[in-house]
Amino acid sequence: MSERQGVVVVVQRAGRFLMIRRAAQVVAGGAWCFVGGAIDAGESQAAAVVREFREEVGGQVRPVAKVWEYDRGDGLRLHWWLAELGNEALCPNPAEVAELRWCTADEIECLPGILAGNVCFLRAVGRRLLEESGRAAGCRNQAGPGG
Repeated sequence: MSERQGVVVVVQRAGRFLMIRRAAQVVAGGAWCFVGGAIDAGESQAAAVVREFREEVGGQVRPVAKVWEYDRGDGLRLHWWLAELGNEALCPNPAEVAELRWCTADEIECLPGILAGNVCFLRAVGRRLLEESGRAAGCRNQAGPGG
């Protein structure tokens, strides 16, 4: 039996990550997590990032870099990708997503039913990504117009 593969889409804005609460009728219904899903046969990880994000929350993202990998221990390996969000409004697909929310790392850890792998990601990589993003934004803001 081959290992199943999935992607997780990490989108950040103003010191917060985009989180979804899964619809009741999907696997792990009602749980909070990052956007993500299975990689289809023949699909690249980056293509799966774009497709899953569009399917779940109706937006466009540009994959930036793979930032982490997580083996759940049940035959599923998750590839965590940082992605940049486009300008269009998000519109959750009610068949897959009950709610979306922008959360700080502390808020994520307090979400009811947060999936365990998401907490592992925050502790291993996520908080550092937010800190680095904040420092980079500060440098851009200090540079002023024209850089």
